[in-house]
Amino acid sequence: MTIEIKNLTKSYKKNKVLDNLSLEIKEGSLFGLLGPNGAGKTTLVSIMNYLQTSDSGEIDIFGYDYQKDKKQIKQISSYVPQTYAFYPNLTAYENLEFFGALYGLKNSELRKRIEYCVEVTSLEKFLDKRAHTYSGGVKRRLNIAIGLLNNPKILYLDEPTVGIDPQSRKYILDVIKRINQEDKTTIIYTSHYMEEIEYLCDDIAILDNHKIILHEKKELLLEKNSFVTIKTDTEDIQVNVKDDYNNLIETLALLKNRNTPIENIVFNNKNLEELFLNLTKGNLRD
Repeated sequence: MTIEIKNLTKSYKKNKVLDNLSLEIKEGSLFGLLGPNGAGKTTLVSIMNYLQTSDSGEIDIFGYDYQKDKKQIKQISSYVPQTYAFYPNLTAYENLEFFGALYGLKNSELRKRIEYCVEVTSLEKFLDKRAHTYSGGVKRRLNIAIGLLNNPKILYLDEPTVGIDPQSRKYILDVIKRINQEDKTTIIYTSHYMEEIEYLCDDIAILDNHKIILHEKKELLLEKNSFVTIKTDTEDIQVNVKDDYNNLIETLALLKNRNTPIENIVFNNKNLEELFLNLTKGNLRD
């Protein structure tokens, strides 16, 4: 089963945010949506969670029609926003209890889900402390714990590591991997941190200028962009430098021995950040 988005368009007054965007996301994937600030990532995720409306287009989520099956889609989805989505004057347990009740969870079912969410996000030490006293990393973990209460089939994470220390970030990324692998949860992860997307995701799309400009499996994406092209007067020679540059050194030595003149050497992208900057032209986005 898949999430299918077809020809989605959204404008604010005269400013186009999404322009005829189409995308397909497979069930069970850890999908990374990468893009510069203002590219439309949050708008796309907000539309998929009924927080905004599109101007036109179609969305099908695991066989449910976006327009007709709103209740069913909301039951299997959960959205963790950039902002903190809990009550700062309540404790972690009180927040989990409150939001669990909003999902319709009661009694033993509610307790079991809270226990699971607390264990996954390591909130045991903070259950009885008021949320406003937490560090940024703990607040982010509480955000995620709340998002897991309804045992979602689809979890949307909108830049969930903004403003936290490296140790907390690494922990949260590993939590996200665990949720995807153990619970088979489809995760849609938006970020402008290339290293996070590269570490986490198996499927990657880059959104820029209101459109998807690239969509590929991570392994294929990086493999395709791990080449150096040597241009001679008669041919272009591609050399794989995915693991090291030994192949390049050997090829250059061979051409030298043959007295083959080299006109140019083009270094393609070896990691996601280089590819991203190349595709988005490295321009500032204010």
